[in-house]
Amino acid sequence: MLSVEGLRSRYGRIEVLHGVDLEVKAGEIVTVIGANGAGKTTLLRCLSGVQPVAAGRIVFRGDDVTRTAGHRRLGAGLAQVPEGRQIFTNLTVEENLRLGAYLFSDDRVDSDMAEAFAMFPVLREKRNQRAGGLSGGQQQMLAMARALMGRPNCLLLDEPSMGLAPILVDQILDVVRNLKSLDVTVLLVEQNAYAALAIADRGYVMETGRVTMSGPAAELIADARIREAYLGV
Repeated sequence: MLSVEGLRSRYGRIEVLHGVDLEVKAGEIVTVIGANGAGKTTLLRCLSGVQPVAAGRIVFRGDDVTRTAGHRRLGAGLAQVPEGRQIFTNLTVEENLRLGAYLFSDDRVDSDMAEAFAMFPVLREKRNQRAGGLSGGQQQMLAMARALMGRPNCLLLDEPSMGLAPILVDQILDVVRNLKSLDVTVLLVEQNAYAALAIADRGYVMETGRVTMSGPAAELIADARIREAYLGV
């Protein structure tokens, strides 16, 4: 579904990704964990086309998209929910959702919106409310629902639990887990390493712009180095 080969990226003259290799197979939930500043968000920005790639390849569904514009990647089925949600606070919930489906006809949009409301019932209740008046958890739900309105094949999720109460973290990650039933493949960057590994099939560990470990999520949870560094055990 999605593969990264030797990916390098820079901010100015400073290289922040140093030859990252990563693969996400169709139907998987794959997580990337690591400390702040490890390069996780930059990786997702490169994948979605926001951040320029200095070297390496990004292949999505068999096509090299390394130099493909971000909106074309979105049209091909690769969508990102960015860190910080980045919803349109002055628009209503429904207007935000419709923006996520700008590629499709109205009939399809209405059907997809009904599915989004079924997934996040609170958004139905607040569909005519301005998004800026939602709680942090509700805004995260809206950001995810907006991305799903584009019917992505692969969803890039950047820190969906950031700033949320534990009960809301569980709700958000339950939705992520259930995306498999919608045939949506997920690449998840998450500060809560244990929660992310608990729902993932496989994981990657990033340190200072490099992948230092990878493997099945269950093996990473059991690894003493991971438990000490990221799980507080």
